[in-house]
Formats: sequence, structure tokens, C-alpha cells
Amino acid sequence: MKLDSIEILTNDLNATKDFYEKILELPIVENKSNFLCIKIGSTILKFVENLEKSDSIYHLAFNIPENKLNEVIKWCANRIELIKKEDDILIAEFETWNANAVYFYDNNGNLLEFIARHDLKNTTTGAFNSEQILNISEIGVVKENPQEFGLQLIEDYGLSLFDKNQNSEMFTAIGDDNGLLIIVKAKRNWYPTEIPAKSKWTKIGLTNKGQGATIEITD
Repeated sequence: MKLDSIEILTNDLNATKDFYEKILELPIVENKSNFLCIKIGSTILKFVENLEKSDSIYHLAFNIPENKLNEVIKWCANRIELIKKEDDILIAEFETWNANAVYFYDNNGNLLEFIARHDLKNTTTGAFNSEQILNISEIGVVKENPQEFGLQLIEDYGLSLFDKNQNSEMFTAIGDDNGLLIIVKAKRNWYPTEIPAKSKWTKIGLTNKGQGATIEITD
């Protein structure tokens, strides 16, 4: 499954543009008075001005080449503060997913993640830079009944459960290593933080088995 486009809200378009363009060095492909589009590998991330100024956050993960996590950590050193555990940078080890990740926040307080998925076999050479960010591979979705909602998506759009995940009533993953809908129960903390998940408007454009679909998540 591929996440072709994701639309989320921001309280500050100008600060968001500065963060993604100047700090993460990602190209801005459209910049209007009420929205902003950023190219993140093969995915377009669209920030829409949030007139209600809500404070809930999103979770997004960015796939990187599976051999580049240590380089990513060095690349981030003078740009952003990676989340730490005690005094060391937290490097998550997802054994069943065969992946490792580091986490950070954007200017909006959204929880972002660089993740190296070793089963993708996408080793690359050359020094890491933002052009090696491959795509958005995860978007968090908050629902009261994650498993039930996931099964509904499977029925409606022909999607599938992520077979590496132990899906449950608290946490269900739909898709594959290239693109995942991470469906969590409301008020469950976003790993690795103490921030409770809250539902927030999101629009997701995806392609699965050659078929396109748009899923809109409302509060």
C-alpha cells in the first residue's frame, strides 16, 4: 500500500513552512494563503490552516533507506532534537517488524519518526540528505474501536491487516511496510511519549493493489 497524499491541520502555516523547508530541507510544491504542500519522497503532505486552533497532534513516520539510521541521527544533530530515553537518543527496536526508528517533533508538536524497515532491502549509498527520505509510511488514526474500524476499512477498500503486527482492540495496523494506517484507541499514549492520542481531521489518499482510494477521518 502506498500513501500518496496526506492532509492534516496546522495552527501556523508560516512556521510549518519554515520547519519543513529550512530545517528538514524538503521541497515546497504549493504555497497558498490557507494551505501548504510539501513533497516527502513519493508522498505529498498538505497542511491546511486550522481555524479552530485545536491542540491535538498527529503522528507520521518517514521511511528511510534501511542502512541509514545512524546517518540520520548525525544529520539531525544540528537541526532537531531527537527524543531521548534518559540521556541517550531513543532508538526503537521493533523486532517483529524488523525495523528501527528515532522520533522527534515538528513545530506543531506533531510526533514524527524516521524508520528503517530492513525487510524492504532498500540499501543505498551516498551521504544521507533529505532526498533520501522515501515516503510517508505511517499516519496515525485515532478511533474508539481500532479493530472494528480497521475491519471496516478492509471491507470498504480491499485493504489488509499488517501481518507483522499483533493487532488488538487498542492498536491495529492496516497495510504493509510501504504504507500503514496506525489505528489506535483514543487516549492511548503515542509511543514513546506520554501524549494521549486524540482524534483529529485527516484526509488520506492511498493506492492499494493498483486501486486508488481517499479516506477522510473526522473528529
